[in-house]
Amino acid sequence: MDEKILSAHGLTVEEYNRIVQLIGREPNEVELGIFGALWSEHCSYKSSKPFLKVFPTEAPWVIQGPGENAGVVEIDDKYAVAFKIESHNHPSYIEPFHGAATGVGGIIRDILSMGARPVCAFDSLRFGDPRNDGKRNSIKDAKPIVHGVVEGIGFYGNCIGVPTVGGEVVFDEVYAGNPLVNAFCLGILKKDRIFRARATKVGQKMVMVGSATGRDGIHGATMASAEFSEESESKRPNVQIGDPFFGKRLVECTLEVMEKGLIVGCQDFGAAGFAGSTSEFGAKSKMGVRVYLENVPLREEGMTPYEILLSESQERMLYAVDEENVEEVLKIAKSYGLEAAVIGETTDTNRMEVFYKGEKVADLPISAIVDDAPVYNRPRKEPEYLQKTRSFDQSTLPEVNIKEAIRKVISSPTIASKEWVYRQYDHEVGINTVVKPGSDAAVIRIKWAVKPEINSEKAVAVSSDGNGRWVYLDPYEGGKRIVVEAVRNVYITGAKPLAITDCLNWGNPENPEIMWQFEQATKGMADACRQLNTPVISGNVSLYNETVLPDKRVNIYPTPTVVAVGVLDRPEDAIPSFYQEEGDAVVIIGEVDKQPIVNGSEYLKEVHGTVSGSIPPVNIEMEKKMMAFIHENRKMIKSAHDVSDGGLITAILEPAFAEEKTFGLDLQIETYHRPDFELFDEMRSIVVISVSKSDLPFLEAKAKEKVIGFKVVGQVIKEPELHLKIGNYEIADSMEELKSLWKNSLKNIL
Repeated sequence: MDEKILSAHGLTVEEYNRIVQLIGREPNEVELGIFGALWSEHCSYKSSKPFLKVFPTEAPWVIQGPGENAGVVEIDDKYAVAFKIESHNHPSYIEPFHGAATGVGGIIRDILSMGARPVCAFDSLRFGDPRNDGKRNSIKDAKPIVHGVVEGIGFYGNCIGVPTVGGEVVFDEVYAGNPLVNAFCLGILKKDRIFRARATKVGQKMVMVGSATGRDGIHGATMASAEFSEESESKRPNVQIGDPFFGKRLVECTLEVMEKGLIVGCQDFGAAGFAGSTSEFGAKSKMGVRVYLENVPLREEGMTPYEILLSESQERMLYAVDEENVEEVLKIAKSYGLEAAVIGETTDTNRMEVFYKGEKVADLPISAIVDDAPVYNRPRKEPEYLQKTRSFDQSTLPEVNIKEAIRKVISSPTIASKEWVYRQYDHEVGINTVVKPGSDAAVIRIKWAVKPEINSEKAVAVSSDGNGRWVYLDPYEGGKRIVVEAVRNVYITGAKPLAITDCLNWGNPENPEIMWQFEQATKGMADACRQLNTPVISGNVSLYNETVLPDKRVNIYPTPTVVAVGVLDRPEDAIPSFYQEEGDAVVIIGEVDKQPIVNGSEYLKEVHGTVSGSIPPVNIEMEKKMMAFIHENRKMIKSAHDVSDGGLITAILEPAFAEEKTFGLDLQIETYHRPDFELFDEMRSIVVISVSKSDLPFLEAKAKEKVIGFKVVGQVIKEPELHLKIGNYEIADSMEELKSLWKNSLKNIL
C-alpha cells in the first residue's frame, strides 16, 4: 500500500499490516477509511489508554462512569446529572468560529444521548498572547482566533438555548499555534431513565434522525490526531459546520421519543460519522450491524459511500428502535422538521456490513475496528528542561515596586476580568442560573418546566481549572493541584464535590518527554481524586497539540482541564465570591503561616519574565479540613474566594470588584516573609473569606478545633480605596482604578 495513501488516513505501514492480519485480506478504500478514523488517536486513545486506567471511577453516587457518551451521578433520590468535557482544538485553529460552535454542539449531543436535558455549558479556552500579535513567524495572530472562538461559542449556545454559565480563559504564547477549546455540558435527568449507546436485541432498527449528510468533516478525526504545520490551511474542509436551530429541534425530538419509550438506545454522530456511531453501537451491544448507505438523507449530490460513511456533518443522532415503533419515531422526527430514515439494523454476526445500492462496500469484524486498535506503550523520559527549572531559587529575585507589581498582575490577560467574553454568552436562558460567570464556580437550580419535567430542591455547582504551567514544571504535583483547585472552587460555594470530568490536552505522544509528562500527571490527578473522593466519570484526550515550524517543534504546556461538579441542598445556600457589606472582616484560612512560594506563578511570569521553579506538594488534608469548616459554618461565611492564579492579593482584591458596587479595603497583613512572596504566592492551600466581626471569635475557635490557620487580614470599607500595610511597606491606591485595570485590560488588548 502506498505510504502517502496510508498517511492521508493517519495510518502507519505497521498498522496497515496489522489490519491485513486481522481481516485476512487487504482492505478496500472504504474499509481503509473506517480503520483510519476509528484507529486514530482521537477515537482509539492508542497512546493514552494505558495511563487512563489509574483513575478512580466509582463511588456510591456514580451511576455511570467512563465508557458511555457521558458520566452520570445522582444528586438526590430521584434525579441525576450527566456531564462531560471534550476538545475541539484543531478545528478551532483552522476555522475558529465553526470549530468552536461545533464543539459546543457535539458535547450537547453527548449529554442528550444519555437521556438528559442539557441545561448548562462551560468552556475552557487557551490562546496565544495577543500582545505578541504581528511578531510571530508561520503562526496566526491570536486576536482573530479569540474573536472567532468566542463568537462561535456564543452563537451556538445562545441559539440552542443552553446557557454558558462559566469557564476560564488563559493566554500564553505556547498556545499560539494550538489553541485549546474544551467544551463542557451538564444535563439533568430522572436517574431511572438513563439511555445508553446500545441496542437490546438482534433485529432492532437503527434510525438516523437530524440533519442531512454533507461532505463537511470528512477525515475530521484523523485531522485531530496530527500536528499542525504551515499546510494546516488545507485542512479547512475537515471542519464541520453546525446549525444550532436544527440542533434545538433535535434535542426536543430526542427527549420526546425517549419520554414516550419509543427508543431503547441512543448514540450521537461524532468523530468518524457513520463509521464511528454504527460500529460503536454494535460493539457496546455485543452485536453486528448492517448499514444501508442509500437510505441516508444527503444534502450534496454525487456523494460516494466513502464520503457518506465518514462525513462528520453535525446535528445527527442514531436511535435503536423496535420495529413496531419505527413509524411513530419517523413521524415525530418529521413533525420537528428533521430528516429521518432507517439506515440499518442489528445482527448476530458481530460484523459491520455496509451496503450501497445493493453492493457490499465494507465487511469487517467489529472487534477489529473498535477493540483491536493498537495500544502503544510509548517510550518515556524525564524532560531535560526540568533540570534548569528546578534549579530556580526565588531568593535571587530582585525586589520590585509592590504597587506596580499588583497593577501588572491584575491586568495581565489571564488574570484580568473575562467579562468581554462571557457578556457575549446568554448565561441566564432557562432562568436557573443562580451564580453567574465571574465567580469561582457557577451554580444552577435543578428545575425544568417542560417534558421530561424536572423539579428538585437541589442545586449544582460547577467549576473548571487547568493551569498548564504547573504541570509543565512538575507533572505529578501539577496534576494533583489542578484537581484540588477545581474541587476547591466547588466546595467554597458550600457544595459537596461529587465527581470530575477531564480533558487531557497534550503535545506529540511520539516524543518520550511528552509521554513522561502524561504518565506523571495522570498519576497525580488520580491520587488527588482518590484522596478527595471525586472519581473521574468521563473525559477526553487530545494529543498532537504541536506546531511544526521551519526551525523547531512547539508543544503546548501539558494541560489537563478538570471540571468538578458538586451538589448543594438548596440554591439559597450558595456562598458568593464577592464581599457583601462594609465593616466585614477579611480573613484567610488554611496554610496561612506556611512559607510562600512564587514558583510557576503569574507574578513570576508577568513581572520577572520567567516560568520556573519546583511545585511543592499540595496539602490535601488541609483541603479536606477547609471543606468541612466551610460546610459546617456556611451560614456565617458571607463570601469565599480561593487563592490561586495571581496569588493572595488577587484573591483579596477581586471580591471587591462586584458589578454593582466597588468596595474599599483596609488591609494589615502580618508576615515574616518578603512582601511580594506573601502577596503573589499561588502554592498554599488558602481561602479568603469575609465574615461579620461579631462572628470572628466563634469561627476562629472552630478553625482551631480543626487545626486550620485563621488570620484576620483587614476589613471591607465603604470608600473605594486600598490601604495596604505589609511588612515595612504601606501602599495606597484607588480601588476604582484597580477595578478599571482588572475589568478593561483584556477588552482593550482584544
